[in-house]
Amino acid sequence: MAVDLEIIVNDTQDGKKQELRLWLRMLSTTKLISQEIRRRLRNEFGATLPQFDLMSQLYRESDGLRLGELSRRTMVTNGNITGLVERLELDGLVVRETPDGDRRVTVAKLTKKGSETFATMADTHEGWLRDMMADVDPDIIRELLVNIGRVKTSARNHLSAGEID
Repeated sequence: MAVDLEIIVNDTQDGKKQELRLWLRMLSTTKLISQEIRRRLRNEFGATLPQFDLMSQLYRESDGLRLGELSRRTMVTNGNITGLVERLELDGLVVRETPDGDRRVTVAKLTKKGSETFATMADTHEGWLRDMMADVDPDIIRELLVNIGRVKTSARNHLSAGEID
């Protein structure tokens, strides 16, 4: 089992280093959930989290997306996007097209099989998240959404110039 990132501040007195403690708590929680989602995607669907993320973006865009846009949205390099798309294409889940015959532009789209597969994966993924958060009161989840939203806004307000997505 991996070491919890919060161990870094275990010896910190209450009330001290609160921003560091919050950041580590959010990071360690995200890592914990992501690792479990990755494991379940691999075991139940033979898929990776980047493949799931890519399919998620394409599922929302019936006309498909340029590979560069997919790269930006998924925060995966252009080279890795190409590999992900090629793998999904081999599995019959994605097709690549060159609109208007312009070979400089490649658009990826989900196939019918890809859309159906992703819909099943997404429903299952949602169930996994519900399961992992089953011990948290829905009111607390609503409060966390509001409060973590405030943290996100504050962080965004203090980014270096030109770094906002």
